[in-house]
Amino acid sequence: MAKLRIKKGTHALNRSLGGDIAINTILIIFGAFMFIPMFYAIIQSLKPLDELWVFPPRFFVINPTMKNYGDLFRLMSTSWVPFSRYIFNTVLISVFGTFGNLMLASLSAYALKKVKFPGSKALFAIITYALMFNATVTTITNFLTMSALGWVDTYLAVMVPAMCTPLGLYLMGQFIDSTIPDSVIESSRLDGAGEFKTYWYIAMPMVKPAWLTLIIFSFQGLWNMGASIFIQSEQLKTFSYAIGQILAGGIVRAGAGAASTVIMMVVPITVFVISQANIIETMASSGMKD
Repeated sequence: MAKLRIKKGTHALNRSLGGDIAINTILIIFGAFMFIPMFYAIIQSLKPLDELWVFPPRFFVINPTMKNYGDLFRLMSTSWVPFSRYIFNTVLISVFGTFGNLMLASLSAYALKKVKFPGSKALFAIITYALMFNATVTTITNFLTMSALGWVDTYLAVMVPAMCTPLGLYLMGQFIDSTIPDSVIESSRLDGAGEFKTYWYIAMPMVKPAWLTLIIFSFQGLWNMGASIFIQSEQLKTFSYAIGQILAGGIVRAGAGAASTVIMMVVPITVFVISQANIIETMASSGMKD
């Protein structure tokens, strides 16, 4: 329970020890439920093939083994395209696509919300409506555009659409509009700072939680991207696509598939954990009043 503590004419609301224990217990329970799928994926990757097909499935492994990881790397080595190439493609697309999405979304959102040029509200409304369209709906239009530009079967065909997502622009725009007072922008301009300097040194630090969130969404989507109609060359395809080809081998490759699931989720989870810590720290310390 919460109790009211009176100190020198001020009223401070303070939780009791029982309240702290109850809240922490609830958080631990919810945290455990969130960790269960990751724990189960790791356990599956350590099971020998005979335990993988036991019914009903066992939550724990009886005879843990690293053979599944060995089989996965052996299958990787037999590919006619070096597996390092698939990893390079995935890292390149994920990093540059995420960076481009962050820069274009934040620059465009800053211009729409703080520069206030004629038609900015209507343009932002169109971007908001664009959120209703699924990426599958625009696939044919994007393919015709990439074909006209000569970008089919190149990295640009995948990275450029990933840089221009309406979700990223909407997220940054709403956060900039609600977090940064117009008076701060005006003060920066009066001090002689240009628009880009104001954007980079004033706006971006103040909306750090927004662009960290955008990094998580963008990187995760690109890292897990499988086959694409824009890419036909085997040398340009991604790690997720290569894993899918391995899994297509049937039940004898189930162990390698379980190991590949763990490998695929390690990098996005690492990015999320690092970004989440920064988001919490920024939200706790970046409050600003107009």
